[in-house]
Amino acid sequence: MRPIYLASLSFTALLCVACSNPSPATWSYEDARSRANVPPDQAYPELFEAVQGKQLFTDQKHFVDALPKRDPSKIRADYLARRDSADFDLNEFVKDNFIESGQAQSPAPQPGVPIKEHIDNLWPVLSRTYPHVPRYSSLLPLPLPYVVPGGRFREMYYWDSYFTMLGLEQSGEKAQIRQMTDNFAYVIDTYGHIPNGNRTYYLSRSQPPFFAYMVELQAHIEGDQAYGRYLPQLQKEYAYWMAGAQALKAGEAGKHVVKLADGSVLNRYWDASATPRQESWLQDLKTAGQAPDRSRQEVWRDLRAGAESGWDFSSRWLDDDKNLATIRTTSIAPVDLNSLMYHLERTIAKACETIQNSPCTQAYGQRAAQRQRAIETHLWNAEGGYYVDYDWQRNRQRPALTAATLFPLYTGLASAEHANRTADAVREGLLRPGGIATTQVNNGQQWDEPNGWAPLQWVAVEGLERYGQTELARQIGSRFLQQVQAVYGKEDKLVEKYDLSGQGDGGGGGEYELQDGFGWTNGVTLKLLQKYGG
Repeated sequence: MRPIYLASLSFTALLCVACSNPSPATWSYEDARSRANVPPDQAYPELFEAVQGKQLFTDQKHFVDALPKRDPSKIRADYLARRDSADFDLNEFVKDNFIESGQAQSPAPQPGVPIKEHIDNLWPVLSRTYPHVPRYSSLLPLPLPYVVPGGRFREMYYWDSYFTMLGLEQSGEKAQIRQMTDNFAYVIDTYGHIPNGNRTYYLSRSQPPFFAYMVELQAHIEGDQAYGRYLPQLQKEYAYWMAGAQALKAGEAGKHVVKLADGSVLNRYWDASATPRQESWLQDLKTAGQAPDRSRQEVWRDLRAGAESGWDFSSRWLDDDKNLATIRTTSIAPVDLNSLMYHLERTIAKACETIQNSPCTQAYGQRAAQRQRAIETHLWNAEGGYYVDYDWQRNRQRPALTAATLFPLYTGLASAEHANRTADAVREGLLRPGGIATTQVNNGQQWDEPNGWAPLQWVAVEGLERYGQTELARQIGSRFLQQVQAVYGKEDKLVEKYDLSGQGDGGGGGEYELQDGFGWTNGVTLKLLQKYGG
């Protein structure tokens, strides 16, 4: 295995790195949970609001990742005592009391290096080891090494990691795949779910549930015994997403679960908090201020739920395609989330089968079958011929065609007829010179036109191939691969998202500058290179 590099932050010297990897049996879940620090907006709220509101840093994530030099309660008290003094300087106060998180981390360009070799060389650069973190840090410790996306994203992210792991497999880094899967099992046992990322301020939400796919990948490497080993965590994650389902009446929703008028149970994105996101505090404050007919808390929870979806942000969640303040994420039962939940149910049934637990296999198989029927009933747009999201509050479909329409094909729940019609709709409405478009709306949001994202390209390729649509899959995969190579040829880097209009540029829009690194692009690129060649 390649050497693991420590994070190159300015407080690296403060870290205590374990010399060996603990087994799951020795991890102290209770200790990790009890020692997790409160997020910065709760530890020193007045200072937090001052720093974010005055935009001391261009990126709102910068301050929440900074490391307090001393007890946050003492920093807060000191700030409150001094802030009204005539000679008080907020910049100096922050410098005196925090170790900054550093500039966005970008790997050094390697001109002339073939793209596969460049990616292979990136894995150690993007690897981190944090079994212990500095006192008062917003980072959550993980017992084993992991890979971060890159750029401003210095922590492990949930759904990013699966697509990164696909690339690690192509690079022969199978030991690191096991380590990352074990890390996710650890956080499920520690916190009851997989947070958006391993930061305290991400604990209130999760991300698209790809843990079952990670287990499936590990089982592909070592055999079906992997299913049984991770069965407790698979079931615990399922319980997190389904919490409160039994108590719901028709037409009600609770946390991540909704019950439709006919009794069908589906899932939605949701966040336990209804405050501005700490890492986007000022943006969320301004967005809520542009929605005078709604409570600020409602808008903030919908923004947070949009972040949990991974599509932050997209016209998928908006009533007005051009206005982020009309976001209604929690009112929507998304087709991609429910397809992933179907796969989670099928994976748990498979895991129960490997340990010869027939009642468990049957129970989760029935749940998967019920969800499949609900998706085909409520999320299939018969007129358009593709899968859509469902507005459970208004009891109607949201007719927009998006790349999420391919998730029922990816997870294998679509009928052959519906899969073929979906392929026709995608070919007609979403195929672009650089791959598959995320949506058909161009509004400045990063999960809309003209941007294309690596994970959605892979979902499209795998889903279409599963149903025999190999030519369309090849067009999408090879076009995106050409786009990645075009940007790499010009700039010697891989980036988070791409402009699919065919100009050979990286993507734009959203709340922050285009990031390079980049975990999931690296992973999908290696898979596409293996499938379609150079």
